[in-house]
Parts: sequence; structure tokens; C-alpha cells
Amino acid sequence: MLTTRSTTHTRGRRPRTLAAATSALTCVFALTSCGGGSDDDSGGGAKTLRLWHYEAANSAMGAAWNEAIKEFEAQHPGVKVKFEEKSFDQIQKTASMVLGSDDAPDLMEYNKGNATAGLLSKQGLLTDMTTEVTKRGWDKQLSPSITTTSRYSPAGTMGSGKWYGVPNYGEFLQAYYNKDLFKKYGIEIPTTFDELTSALAEFKKHGVTPLANSGAEYLAHQYVYQLALTKADRAWVDDYELKGKADFHDAAWTYAATTFADWVKKGYISKDTTSATAEKAGVSWLQQKAPIIFSGTWWFGRFEDEAKFDWSSGLFPGAALTPGSGGNLWVVPAKSKNKELAYEFIDITMSKKIQNLLGNKGGVPVAADASAIKDPKSQALIEDFNSLSDKNGLAYYPDWPVAGFYDTLVSQTQRLMTGSASPDQYLDALQAAYDKGASKG
Repeated sequence: MLTTRSTTHTRGRRPRTLAAATSALTCVFALTSCGGGSDDDSGGGAKTLRLWHYEAANSAMGAAWNEAIKEFEAQHPGVKVKFEEKSFDQIQKTASMVLGSDDAPDLMEYNKGNATAGLLSKQGLLTDMTTEVTKRGWDKQLSPSITTTSRYSPAGTMGSGKWYGVPNYGEFLQAYYNKDLFKKYGIEIPTTFDELTSALAEFKKHGVTPLANSGAEYLAHQYVYQLALTKADRAWVDDYELKGKADFHDAAWTYAATTFADWVKKGYISKDTTSATAEKAGVSWLQQKAPIIFSGTWWFGRFEDEAKFDWSSGLFPGAALTPGSGGNLWVVPAKSKNKELAYEFIDITMSKKIQNLLGNKGGVPVAADASAIKDPKSQALIEDFNSLSDKNGLAYYPDWPVAGFYDTLVSQTQRLMTGSASPDQYLDALQAAYDKGASKG
């Protein structure tokens, strides 16, 4: 049923190389030198913790994990961390083969979801970390909506069962506001949904299209999903995301589709963005062509670097639920040669020191002290995430429930934007695709 959200990685990750499971795979993909496995500790020498992750060195996560490596080695004299940069895409394609071989690392970053971490747990390739999680108190640091992606049933379905992964950062969607444009037109930053719709109307009166959008990728259908969430509760989210139970003609989905179509008709969202990419949407906001963009925290660092105007961000006005989740998982392969060391490394990444560093680099830590974050924007970002997490307000992503649903959401939301599908026809198409996918789960 649940699948990973591939859009997270195609938009933000930097490809790296992957060690192959066998010499044949190694040579085929030209990823590492042949003859791996020489770094285990079976020869009586200094121990080596082999660590794989795919975060760019200049990203918030990359910087935090680098510091964690230094901290780990300082606390474990005689143990070296051998960090190996990996490709998200290649790990996705070859993880089962690699982790089933003697070349498996001791600790690895891996994506959340039934089709990824859930599948590997079902195949017996990941270590059950339930005992370590409770012993080290990681479960106390993570909210229920974050831990959903950490636990998997014997069938590999997320949301319950044993712990096979630990996330130590998060992500969620938020509204980004160009404060200079709001000031120019004498409009207040909205704090309620009514204030948001009034602001959209005011901008349009001044000839400004208020919302940046991407019809060709995830932004458009995430607007729809967020609108549905304004009329939904936690049970609705769990039915849709985890149980394969969704009525696309209920009040929430009907309101969302109707409101989104109305916003396009009123010019709050331009029909010209029907074929626009997410990159184009982000750039249009940076170029001050739209005063608002509703998208993920993965834009935050870039906006800090590139925005040449005063801006702020915040949760979607009036919504108790918003799309988001815990980040990718630390998993310990079943064939890890140094499991205890792997647990201790995870523990360091969950420490306040590393979590606060992650926050100060523009990431979204799961266990930081908001007061320890120096940048006001980053501090507000973390406070918003903590607020969502504390109230179980992370509602995952609309394309997660069934395989292939992302493509359906993109194509059908494009039809809704162009008017080639009415809201009712749009919801019919979503229902048919969802039911077909859920029946295969």
C-alpha cells in the first residue's frame, strides 16, 4: 500500500557512487574497486564502522553527520568510521542484493516506506532494533507521526510492528511569504485561512498571481491535499495513508478539488503553470513573480541562500494537519559486523549537540532545542515542526498510499487545472486509481 515518495529525492539529493554487492555488479556499475569487504574487523586490527549515506557534504544533514563521525571517533578510540558516499538511485535498485551479501555496511541511510525499508525488513535484510530503541530512549524523542515510518509489520507494512529504522530529521510543507511584496501592496501576512483567501484576492486585484505552482510535479496536488487536510482529522489521514480506505467524494476531498479549481478560475494559480516543474515554481518565487509558494522545507536552505528580499515562512494558515513526515532512516543491515557500534553512532546523531547543529545548518531536527538555534528563520522552522510533531499533525504525502499514485495525481490535477476534468471527474479518476492500487496491497 504505502510507497516511498520518490519526488523527495529526485528534487533534492545529489547522486553519489554505490558499492556493489558482488564484483560483477561492481564492474557493471563502475561504482567502487572490486574486492570489497576488507574493512571488517575480523582480522584482529582496529575496528572499522562502515557507514553509507547519500547526503551532500554541504547539506544540513551532511554537515551534521560529518560532525557525528568526529564525535563518534573521539568517543571510541581505535575505531575508525569509513564513510562511503552512495547514490540514492543505485541503493534503491540494488539494496536487496547488496544487503544480502558480505559487502553489507554496518549502518546505512535508507528511504522510508513499504517499497523500501518495509520490503527489506520483510526480506530479513534489516536488524530489528526494537530493544535498542527502547533501551536508548529514541522512542521518547520521536512523535507517533514520525515513528510511523520506522515500524513495520511482518508483511512489511509501515505503521506498526518492530522498529527497523530511526529517523533523525524531519520535513514538512509550509507557506513561504515574500514580505516585501506583502508590504508593497499593503497586505498582511495571513494567520487564518480566511485571511489567506482575502490576501489571494487582494493580490489578484493588483494584477499579481499570488501562488507559485508546478502542475508537472508535486506542488499542484500538494495544494489539493493540504486543502483537504483543512477539513480532515487524524483518523481520515490514517484511513487514507495506512489502511487503504479513502472516499474521494467525501466532504474533505470534494472541498479540496472544488476550491483548487476555483482558485485556478480566479487566477490565484495560473493555468500557465500546468506544465511547470517544481524548479520553475521555486525560481518564480525567488524572482518575485509570486508572493507565496507552498512547498517543502527542502527549499528552506536554498531560499536562505538565494532570496534577495525579506521573507518568512509558516504553517499553512488554519490547518492542524499538514503534509510531512520524519526523514530517511538509519537502518542496521542484518549482516552488519558491528551492530553495537552502529547503535552508538545513531545515538550520537540523536544527541542535542548534533541535532542542534543540524538545525543551525537549516535542517529540521527531530530532537533539537529550538532555543539553541541561532538563525531566527531556522528557529521558527523548528518550532513549527515541533508543534506539528507534538500534536501528531504530520499527514505524510498524498502519493504515498498506493504504487504509481504520484503519476495519477500529477496528470489528473493537470486536467483539473485546464478544465478538461470537473472536480467530480477528477475525484472519480483518483478513486479508481487508488482502489486499484489498494486492492494489490
